[in-house]
Amino acid sequence: MQAIDIEPVERNDIPSISAIYRQAVREGTASFEIDPPDDKEMARRADVLLVGGFPYFVARRGGRILGYAYAGPYRPRPAYRFTVEDSIYVDPSCQGHGIGGRLLASLISKSTTLGFRQMIAVIGDGANQGSIALHSRHGFRMTGVFESVGWKHGRWLDSVLMQRALGAGAAAPA
Repeated sequence: MQAIDIEPVERNDIPSISAIYRQAVREGTASFEIDPPDDKEMARRADVLLVGGFPYFVARRGGRILGYAYAGPYRPRPAYRFTVEDSIYVDPSCQGHGIGGRLLASLISKSTTLGFRQMIAVIGDGANQGSIALHSRHGFRMTGVFESVGWKHGRWLDSVLMQRALGAGAAAPA
């Protein structure tokens, strides 16, 4: 079996990324979007992150994209500039094989190298124990829950908030 490589995203990865996200939006609760964006919108979103200097990776085996992850701004105001929010999506047929963990480890490493100090996970659906466990394994701690803030698939969904320090975190000035 071929190795899984974690690599920076490329423009021609967007259709595969869109397909993974489309399924997550339509069938899952990790994203609170209701209508999946098309390839053009997904490319626009990727461009904004890349131009902003944020890390964006894909997990690839051979020519196939198995998952993707990126870190983006947590909030737009300047005081938040050292804090990023992670997003990780793995093809459902590939979940449970460590791909999300490898993607998250790459995001943490690169975000630290880039000088970010905090990483936030906003996990859609408090029942998403896989994502909560993944983040816990990578040093995130639970910081709170927004209860019943999203309505999707005929039910109310929570947003679970987790956080971890990057590099010196808050132990040193920026």
